[in-house]
Amino acid sequence: MTDSGELLYYESLSPETEEKMQRDEAERTLPPYATPDSAAIRRRDLQNDRPSVWRTPFIRDVDKILHCPFYNRYADKTQVFSFYRNDDLTRRSLHVQLVSRIARTIGRALRLNLDLIEAIALGHDIGHTPFGHAGEEYLDRCLYRKTGRHFSHNLHSVRVLDGVFPYNITIQTLSGIACHDGELELSEYRPRPMTDFAAFDEMIAECERDKDAIRRLIPSTLEGCVVRISDIIAYLGKDRQDAERARLTDGEFPDGAIGSHNAEIINNLIVNIIDNSYGKDYIALDERHYRALADAKRINYDLIYKNKEVREEMENSVRPMMEELYDRLLSDLTEKRADSPIFTHHIRYVEEAHYRRTIPYREEEPNAIVTDYIASMTDDYFVDLYARLFPDSNRRINYKGYFD
Repeated sequence: MTDSGELLYYESLSPETEEKMQRDEAERTLPPYATPDSAAIRRRDLQNDRPSVWRTPFIRDVDKILHCPFYNRYADKTQVFSFYRNDDLTRRSLHVQLVSRIARTIGRALRLNLDLIEAIALGHDIGHTPFGHAGEEYLDRCLYRKTGRHFSHNLHSVRVLDGVFPYNITIQTLSGIACHDGELELSEYRPRPMTDFAAFDEMIAECERDKDAIRRLIPSTLEGCVVRISDIIAYLGKDRQDAERARLTDGEFPDGAIGSHNAEIINNLIVNIIDNSYGKDYIALDERHYRALADAKRINYDLIYKNKEVREEMENSVRPMMEELYDRLLSDLTEKRADSPIFTHHIRYVEEAHYRRTIPYREEEPNAIVTDYIASMTDDYFVDLYARLFPDSNRRINYKGYFD
């Protein structure tokens, strides 16, 4: 029930699906489409990464991701509403938990590998920039201007876990993270197997050269497909909820086949996915729910993401600040100013992790290091660093507080 007393509309599984799931549970019949632990592939065959009875390959991936130094920074990266000081609005840390919970709910019903799902979900946004997708767009412009390479948060999440901190994560987890782009909805998600790191690396390189290639990425496992659709489910209704709390909208979201409230959207999409995917080698929505999901996303873009006031504030503050910060950090790095934060607060921080690497981290391509640093920042860290490096600048971000 909503605050206005309106009853929510919850769909239920079809009797046929529920009966089949109960029968399979009783007979311990498992669909053959889950990724088995034995299929896990890593770049290097290291003794410490070999599975044991109690630590499966994908549990190891989960542990590596949770203990990544950049995982802590999820907590202070904003999701959509970057100019609000309001702890009731979703931050990226909550978003990845919601994706993980939704994906594991679907994965359990479909008898998939829940450890792999958790690893993909928890790692999928670890490379995201401060200031949400606007920050991602501005960092992409900076990197492309200097190198001709593109930046995207999903590919950078792979770089964090496979390059900045070379954790020897499985290709199944990395593929799910790279291919999770929640901006592109599909009615069916059919895995595209990826079992070779040479092919995986070429896929990443192609996306850096051609940003349109990102939209063609398909996860290599059913678990990755589940996380991809769960990413959309997790933000679709939550962003509406946050927009109302931020008073950006007055709740003018129309009802559709999936409902208009967060709880309805989550329940009804999960139910429809299970109904249309159980016992199959792909993940699917029926046409009615797929159209409703696509329509709901379009409405969110019109009412939230493309809000003129928010976009103008981003363009007038974050964009020029990021350009100045990028150029200053790049100059400090190439001129080897040892007292610069890029050495004292970033390179030293990464190198203290003591992971074996072919090339010492500080000797990697300078634009890659600068991009790593900026992408790792929380919103507040970005603002404080800018103020430190440009104390005389009149650029600032105007935040809305709880009582504004």
